[in-house]
Amino acid sequence: MAEKAYSLSHTKWMCKYHIVFTPKYRRKVIYNQIRSDLGEIFRKLCQYKGIEIIEGHLMPDHVHMLLAIPPKYSVASVMGYLKGRHANMKYKFGNRKFWSAGYYVSTVGLNEATIAKYIREQEKADIALDRLSVKECEDPFSRGTRPKR
Repeated sequence: MAEKAYSLSHTKWMCKYHIVFTPKYRRKVIYNQIRSDLGEIFRKLCQYKGIEIIEGHLMPDHVHMLLAIPPKYSVASVMGYLKGRHANMKYKFGNRKFWSAGYYVSTVGLNEATIAKYIREQEKADIALDRLSVKECEDPFSRGTRPKR
């Protein structure tokens, strides 16, 4: 993968970050209710600030993104910007906040292809793991028979 150098008026830069963040209490609502809405919002917000989404994926209970963030913005300010712009989510979930306070971030360096592949294949790996680990167990207390006293 060719490394792309971005430019501002007096700067050449290549700052790429792998970022993971979660809804508060890791609510599993991203797929069911708001997945397409969030994807569109993140794309528009990043475009407005000149941030490139190299790879991104909305998992059931977290978000993975590989972002090229211009050096004029800190990662913390970008995260506050992305998390704070889905205003109607705050009031829909009762406790006034949808996103958890923290996030994970790491610099990508020259491992961009590896990180992008990981993000792309994360959902497939989770689905495969769920299929392997889903075991129908019977509840011993719901058979309809009462234990003898």
